[in-house]
Amino acid sequence: MSDPGTSGSGRGKGPQRGGQNAAQRGGQKAGSQRNAQGRERNRGPRSFTENAPSQRTRRADPARLVAFEVLRAVASEDAYANLVLPARIRHHGLDKRDAGFATELSYGALRGQGTYDAILARCVDRPLDQVDPAILDALRIGVHQLLAMRVPAHAALDQTVGLARAVIGAGPSALINAVLRKVSAHTLEEWLELLLSDEEDGTRIASVRYAHPEWIVRALRQSLVAHGRPVTEIDELLEADNAAPVVNLVALPGLGSLDEALEGGATPGELVEGSALSSGGDLGRLASVREGSTRVQDVGSQLVARAMAAVDLGRGDGERWLDLCAGPGGKAALLGALARQQGATLLANEPAPHRAKLVRQALAAVPDDVWNVRTGDGREVGTEMAESFDRVLVDVPCSGLGALRRRPESRWRRTPKDLADLGPLQRELLNSALAAVKPGGVVAYVTCSPHPAETTAVVSDALRKRDDLELLDAGAALDGVSLGGHLEAGHELTAQLWPHVHQTDAMFLALIRKKA
Repeated sequence: MSDPGTSGSGRGKGPQRGGQNAAQRGGQKAGSQRNAQGRERNRGPRSFTENAPSQRTRRADPARLVAFEVLRAVASEDAYANLVLPARIRHHGLDKRDAGFATELSYGALRGQGTYDAILARCVDRPLDQVDPAILDALRIGVHQLLAMRVPAHAALDQTVGLARAVIGAGPSALINAVLRKVSAHTLEEWLELLLSDEEDGTRIASVRYAHPEWIVRALRQSLVAHGRPVTEIDELLEADNAAPVVNLVALPGLGSLDEALEGGATPGELVEGSALSSGGDLGRLASVREGSTRVQDVGSQLVARAMAAVDLGRGDGERWLDLCAGPGGKAALLGALARQQGATLLANEPAPHRAKLVRQALAAVPDDVWNVRTGDGREVGTEMAESFDRVLVDVPCSGLGALRRRPESRWRRTPKDLADLGPLQRELLNSALAAVKPGGVVAYVTCSPHPAETTAVVSDALRKRDDLELLDAGAALDGVSLGGHLEAGHELTAQLWPHVHQTDAMFLALIRKKA
């Protein structure tokens, strides 16, 4: 599980909200056995927080309430945590410290769900699918505090029970209190030993230890081998998925600046020019972020966009570029800035109107004579605009197995069926891109997934059906736009980035040239 760093330890030090005992509230000296009404207690001096339900916290701590609301929205509304969380933080007016705590608690509980549910199954007297979903979410929040954050056990118990009392009810809070007391009897490593001591299936062991569904463990093993990496790296890869990702920033070339971000504590990126790493916080406070000339974008996405733009086609100004699957617009904005520098223009295509609006907003920082947005089916572009573009980026819809660290809920939503369902669409979009590119031009096929069914298999199918295509060296292209120049991401002319190797999303890149 991830280490929250200062956000967990900060809230774990000193008095907790609602954590005063009755003696302190009643004006008695610490250690006195008289309660606030002056009655002598017969038992030893134990905290009312732990033993007297009438004295326990009855209100929801705002940071924990935010985490609970995020988990509820993810479970009941199929929402995305990264979209819900900022809105709930603003709604409850959390300061930077509490926002950091809520972020770690939300993402950590979602990432660790599989492991935590295996532990809870040992502590709850009924199958988990018979537990009310709201109660289960509160339990997961409590387990993450107890086992993976530097929050004192008494505070984690008291505050989680207080949250349950405030938003679920007194009856469920008693169940939550009893279950979390059982959980607190062991550390995470002790629980894993109890759960896995008799387990011999390596996939099952990795699934429980690293909180990934078993099918994803198998899929990622297969992906490592397919892209030329040893299968023994699987534990490192799964562990990297569970690390809280650092926020990556990019200054749009020729338009944005990282000065304000660097002055605010961000550090220069080590992989690509014009990037920075931020510890997070409210990035909306930066003027360049509000203007859109500096953007939050994973460095893997930055690299693949720059790699396509840097391919030498031997042509001058006047190139036409196409982003075939542009929503929500992150890569389109970077490509638009690069196109401006190279005297090119960009058409960004997005089928969904609401996402096309997001693309326009993303491109707003780029002069509008450089770009245009088309709302329509990308599969039709190849027919309607055949051989019209010099460069085409086709970042196809995929399973997202390469972005599990940034989208903690997606590992529990995806199924093997998604791979089969998405395959035909990915092939149709790539075929459309190949039809839309001019002879001598280049298509960048990109996915945020390392799975061979979505990467090498799709590219191989396209190459096998046509004799006018050739692969360029995508690994060399990535090296050419990286600061170090030695990413070691290439394998058989395609390239694959990895969280555990490059600290990026697991982005795949194939550069396909249509022969002149």
